[in-house]
Amino acid sequence: MRIATWNINGVRARLNFVALWLAERKPDVLALQELKSEDESFPHGFFADLGYEVHTHGQKSWNGVGLVVPQGRDIEVIQRGLPGKEDNGSRLITAKFDSITYTSVYCPNGKNPDHADFQMKLAWFDALTEYWSDLIQEHPASAIGGDFNIVPTSRDTWRGKEGDGEMFHTTSERDRLRSFVDANLHDLYRELNPGSVQHSWWDYRGGAFERSQGLRIDMIYGTPEIRARTESVQIDRQYRERKEEMTPSDHVPVFADLAD
Repeated sequence: MRIATWNINGVRARLNFVALWLAERKPDVLALQELKSEDESFPHGFFADLGYEVHTHGQKSWNGVGLVVPQGRDIEVIQRGLPGKEDNGSRLITAKFDSITYTSVYCPNGKNPDHADFQMKLAWFDALTEYWSDLIQEHPASAIGGDFNIVPTSRDTWRGKEGDGEMFHTTSERDRLRSFVDANLHDLYRELNPGSVQHSWWDYRGGAFERSQGLRIDMIYGTPEIRARTESVQIDRQYRERKEEMTPSDHVPVFADLAD
């Protein structure tokens, strides 16, 4: 089973990019973030023509998450929106399929430590940890993929330890992410690639991609049951490159292969 995540940064701007990736990687489920599309205007027909169906929790112009699965797969959406944090945007969707649950999550950016959105971000993570702790009581084989907007450690940023304390690198943010992971989760990429230094996001500005000035903020986390089945995890760096004059997202897909 192949599970994946990708902050697409506007689904309509990236349709052909997604089509290329789906044809090449053939995931069993793809978590999308930053759809920037309401549910009723989402391009379901485009995905249907490719053999996929998409379950969405959308929002006009901002946010929005979805789960892309091959047509005909037995899937049940069990949660749309983070309980108690609906006013913070459409940022979470969870579905049950086969023997697991999978969640697509788009965590708040927070802007900067002096902005009101920063405290909202920290509170949002507290609510996410509470939601996750409850979820795995009923569904112990669960995974979550998405844009977490936090750099886990200094080796996950091009700045190294010099980045400590900056936005996405603050102690407050990392403490919240660590508390979430401590709710019985494993960082699948890091555990299977312990010595790797790879990134999943590069700013569009300043030639950041070409200069390898990126951050690893897109992750797939799994419970011990998921971790035991995980055979490999890859960050799909090549999908940050322009293809056939199509502009890529500033994020790349991350995918994990699980034993059946």
